[in-house]
Amino acid sequence: MIRPAMKRWQDVSKELLLATAQLEEDQRDSIIDTVERLLDERDILQREMFPPFTPEEEVAGRDLVALEKQVLQSLTLYSKRIRADISATQSKKEHMKNYVNPYGKVTRDGRFYDTKQ
Repeated sequence: MIRPAMKRWQDVSKELLLATAQLEEDQRDSIIDTVERLLDERDILQREMFPPFTPEEEVAGRDLVALEKQVLQSLTLYSKRIRADISATQSKKEHMKNYVNPYGKVTRDGRFYDTKQ
């Protein structure tokens, strides 16, 4: 017999995979909230899984380890997408600032400094 915590862990892991597979930027805040909630729930479930394990639970545990690798890859990819979007937004802000004030970085004493060396 497999413990309910292990079954729920598997369900939560599958929900995490589905949540991180969504690419809609307008729903990103709700997706992040969902991911945080699911990770918190998994932390609680992890405390309920301790040895000794039955043979059925050992087999289910191997499946959970494989599923855990997928979840880790999915979460890593999702966080990379978020970081890339943050970097792109910061870059756009910098370009906009340079467009609005193109002489903002020019020295005022009349000398020219080549900053690309």
